[in-house]
Amino acid sequence: MEGFFTKTQTQSKDRPDGRTYSCASCGLYQYKFHPRMPAFGNFKKGILNLGESPGETEDKKGRQWQGKAGRALQHAYRQLGIDLFEDCLNINSVNCRPTDDEGTNRPPAAYEIACCRKRVTRLIDKYKPKVIILHGSAAVQSLIGHRWKKKLDGISKWRKWTIPDREFHAWICPVFHPSYVQRKDSEEIETVWKQDLKRAFSMVDVPFPDFPNEEKQIIIVEDKKEVLDVLRKLNMGSLKPDPQIMTFDIETTGLKPQDTERHRIACTSFCDSPNRAYVVPELKWKSYKRALKELLENPDIGKVAANMKMEDTWENVINGITVKNWVWDTMQATHVLDNRKGITGLKFQVYVNFGVVEYDGEIEEYLKGDPKNANSVNRVFEADPKKLRLYCGLDALFEYKLALIQMEKMGVDPRELV
Repeated sequence: MEGFFTKTQTQSKDRPDGRTYSCASCGLYQYKFHPRMPAFGNFKKGILNLGESPGETEDKKGRQWQGKAGRALQHAYRQLGIDLFEDCLNINSVNCRPTDDEGTNRPPAAYEIACCRKRVTRLIDKYKPKVIILHGSAAVQSLIGHRWKKKLDGISKWRKWTIPDREFHAWICPVFHPSYVQRKDSEEIETVWKQDLKRAFSMVDVPFPDFPNEEKQIIIVEDKKEVLDVLRKLNMGSLKPDPQIMTFDIETTGLKPQDTERHRIACTSFCDSPNRAYVVPELKWKSYKRALKELLENPDIGKVAANMKMEDTWENVINGITVKNWVWDTMQATHVLDNRKGITGLKFQVYVNFGVVEYDGEIEEYLKGDPKNANSVNRVFEADPKKLRLYCGLDALFEYKLALIQMEKMGVDPRELV
């Protein structure tokens, strides 16, 4: 997405850490039958397959997917009505065969993947695929790893998602690598693999979403009188004909608020619509505390958060507010829908559902305290106030949109929760 959390501020495609990434620095191109193997396929259905790296057979023939794993992939694709070479374009994360000292195949190293990334992204920019299927962890590392600052983990975390990636304007669909399926020789894993492939193919005819610029949907309120007006307006939502739900999110000086002399809330965001969110600074006015208390303790407005325990505890300890009528927690709902590890965090869910990669950008470093001390104070008040508040507003906005998606998947009518 465009705005102050830009790609140049968060991660360079080609030189994410200032190091040189090139064929010369990688060196894999030497002594290969077909170095820098070009993409192959007629691309009739707009599907791009991103594999791991050429093996011995591929290097000799100069084409992707020519060995045992490739034959298995061709067969699986035919069963699902797709021709691997007629309907798709094929390339690898590393386009020269990696070998060990004895000349046998080995997995590509992270640096080798980084050196070849420019070739991959340029090819995507040139062909503009509708669907990009990432076969295995190396492919995930190639296309997502340089942009994902948090723990990347392996393919088991990423498979199954159909990600509307805004940078590449394509559906990104990670799946198991066919060689992994063969090694496991498990009927269950093969079934899951083919289901994931079928899901990926189903996205070919799904138009890429027309996402709004969410930053323009964030309303940052600075004037103290206007802050009170916003809180009262939100509170009036309970008088509307349909019951209301509202997400709210806070940015704080740490994880635990019990040390009230050191810990503070920096700002709070509220969202009662998929089209806007409000962000207000934390004020010491009695009128502000009263208006905030009336809103958060209003039993006719259903409260939603990502990890509601934090908002609930901080408001209680810092402001003496007992939040009433919690109806949804996006982290808990994610776990109910899919109990895999590492997927419940808001930033991960925002990427796989809305295609935005880590919009916390340069704010993240200010939110970190001492990892060994849960009571430590972070540097949130050193961050640019406007950027901090925009980030806070995006949290509430995405929480609201994510909650609606989760409710739809679980067959829950949000009006029945309030």
